[in-house]
Amino acid sequence: MKLAVISAGLSRPSSTRLLADRLTAAAVAKLDDVGAEVSVDFVELRDLAVDIAKNMVSGFPSAQLRAAIDTVTAADGVIAVSPIFTASYSGLFKSFFDVIEDTALVGKPVLIAATGGTGRHSLALEHALRPMFVYLRMVVAPTSVYVATDDWGGTEQDITSRIGRAADELAALMANKPIPVVPPSVLPFEQQLAALRKS
Repeated sequence: MKLAVISAGLSRPSSTRLLADRLTAAAVAKLDDVGAEVSVDFVELRDLAVDIAKNMVSGFPSAQLRAAIDTVTAADGVIAVSPIFTASYSGLFKSFFDVIEDTALVGKPVLIAATGGTGRHSLALEHALRPMFVYLRMVVAPTSVYVATDDWGGTEQDITSRIGRAADELAALMANKPIPVVPPSVLPFEQQLAALRKS
């Protein structure tokens, strides 16, 4: 199986690439559990920024951009990670998908993830990234992963849990298996209220 990992981080080192690496390692481990051999190809959009811009105005991809597009369209699954700027995905991230033929990714499983400076931008995954991939008719894994700056120094277990669940779902989609059902990790609101009433 082929897994394409798209990272739209702009700096080096990048928290976006760090999250992409963590998701990739988890997905490869899950696929290995079901006996699938996986080859991984990374697409660093930072290195393709000029090529993407030129393609937007000329309609012709460079050899390097064509290779990146072919990597993504030939993959059995995709991990797509963007930094969040101004409450949405980065322009570079969106532009890359704009230069791909809009029917080239139909039916392809994708795990979406993002990084940002604050947890307030976490809903960008649901109001920006998920609708874009649904429009492209990709099969989006139910769990998306958002990691804010504070999360990296916070509870490592929480990040690992979210990454593991999302990787489980992507692996299941790629292997044509049922998506595993994980009990909710958040205490239902009714139980929280009941606990407050007792105290």
